[in-house]
Amino acid sequence: MSKGYWVGHIDVADPAAYEAYRAANAEAFGKYGGRFLVRGGEQAVVEGALRRRTLVIEFPSPEAARACYDSPEYQRARALRLPVSTADLVIVRGLED
Repeated sequence: MSKGYWVGHIDVADPAAYEAYRAANAEAFGKYGGRFLVRGGEQAVVEGALRRRTLVIEFPSPEAARACYDSPEYQRARALRLPVSTADLVIVRGLED
């Protein structure tokens, strides 16, 4: 069975307000088995242009990754993120185990 991943690139305009989003998203990620593999950290863009932050979150399946995104818990957290950041986010199916 393949895992599912959120891969995001984010620019944060208000880091203090973004902390409220980070606190709120834990409920959804815990409920759907999300586990951060990359959360911010140093990055070196070697081709193209990306936003300042990168994240990779692993889920037990692509279906769990999508269910998390669509969940009321995440949508409440997302509402806190939207006014203070700009993001590109994809849900990707991982390789079969």
